[in-house]
Amino acid sequence: MDQTANPRPTGLQTPTKPPLTVLLAGPRGFCAGVDRAIKIVELAIERYGTPVYVRHEIVHNRFVVEGLQAKGAVFVEELDEIPDDGQPVIFSAHGVPRSVPAAADARRMLYLDATCPLVSKVHREAERHFAGGSHILLIGHAGHPEVVGTMGQLPPGAVTLVEDAEQAATVQPPPGPLAYATQTTLSVDDTAEVLDVLRRRFPDLSAPVKEDICYATTNRQAAVKAIAERCELIVVVGAANSSNSVRLREVAERAGCPRAVLVPRGRDFDPALADGLRTIGISAGASAPEVLVEEVVARLRERFDVTIEDVTVAEEKIIFNLPRPLRTPRTATVE
Repeated sequence: MDQTANPRPTGLQTPTKPPLTVLLAGPRGFCAGVDRAIKIVELAIERYGTPVYVRHEIVHNRFVVEGLQAKGAVFVEELDEIPDDGQPVIFSAHGVPRSVPAAADARRMLYLDATCPLVSKVHREAERHFAGGSHILLIGHAGHPEVVGTMGQLPPGAVTLVEDAEQAATVQPPPGPLAYATQTTLSVDDTAEVLDVLRRRFPDLSAPVKEDICYATTNRQAAVKAIAERCELIVVVGAANSSNSVRLREVAERAGCPRAVLVPRGRDFDPALADGLRTIGISAGASAPEVLVEEVVARLRERFDVTIEDVTVAEEKIIFNLPRPLRTPRTATVE
């Protein structure tokens, strides 16, 4: 009898991976302001050599910061950490109080401002309302660099911070005209709730000419809402100190997803969280590069037979100009 006609099972067959559908929320990841800020650091290194100093994290993402450190960026919290070596300092995308460029001018430092233009827009709006005699109610999170920078555009006492609807119900601004401004990275729904309370209490409250919450924050939250009810889990790629990333996780659960988690990158993600699930979603905060999303997908593929579905709610084509010193060719030195 031919012994090979019915070969015995070897027991080495590769087990079948369970299927998993992954909905990729779009837009996600880098926004125009973050992309501009990173380019400013990279181009400054090319133009001025190393080191180039950066006050505060240029954006809230350790992967990005460490990549720029490897190229020659030195991150500091305050200007007094920078030696008088003639090298430039860059202000982060979150913006800085007026006292910071004033201190740099006093030391005759070369500085480049990487403040997101949409944050600068909030600064100018607050200044306009203050110049018109209004006290400013700033909706935002205490201690966040963007809030510190916005409050620092005006004299002490000119701005009152309102963090949530509870504070909105009890805040006691000084008598006179009132206007409001907001941090650009807030939850759209939370901010609407705060404003409902403030407008009931202060019917003549003046608004910005254009909404302060930026297009990128709004779009990323809308994309998460679009997939939330279809997902049993949503993974938000982003840093714990990134306001817009934290808001995305909160928005996911409020929009109907049973669970949402925030992870800095793929190596920090346990794919076993998706065991027994059929559909999960992935988004990323505005300071998280796409490569970190790809890391999470790669981790999932180790454990599951992954099918990717893109769910895009808006196209983003905004590009912000670089600071003038980086737009003009540097004059060659003749020896």
